[in-house]
Amino acid sequence: MSPHMGAAYNLARWLTRNDHDAEDVVQEAMLRAFTFFDGFRGTDPRSWILKIVRNTCFTWLQANRPTEIITTEVDELSDLSPMLSCSSLIDDPETVALRKTEARQVDAAIASMSTMFREIIVLREIEGLSYKEIASVIDAPIGTVMSRLARARTEIRRALARASDGKP
Repeated sequence: MSPHMGAAYNLARWLTRNDHDAEDVVQEAMLRAFTFFDGFRGTDPRSWILKIVRNTCFTWLQANRPTEIITTEVDELSDLSPMLSCSSLIDDPETVALRKTEARQVDAAIASMSTMFREIIVLREIEGLSYKEIASVIDAPIGTVMSRLARARTEIRRALARASDGKP
């Protein structure tokens, strides 16, 4: 379990939006994983642990912040992968400052998303899970994963466009 603690904490942090809550959720998830380890029959422990973390997060959110588990629909689909990855690394101060600003804007855009879209973005773009692994974690068909990911990317793109226009 320990090789996947970073990914587990990262997912919990993005879903709960709080460091301390994420630590509590991950601790609870790891206890659950340890308790039910005999039931693990898969070949991908990372997906199994992230699924437990995800379910623990939603249980925790439902008990502590039920208004945060809200889904939103976005009608437009597009790809944002290039916006989330860094290109070449240049050491000049202006470029470093621009990257930091862009990173803060992307973080804010992700943080402002609904939980359903935020988890998909974190699992795919930050943790690098495949569509199949994400489908296993969220217990949904791959088509649903692709649709939610496209919608999440559109939502991020819109938030970044608003940020660059100076609109709230």
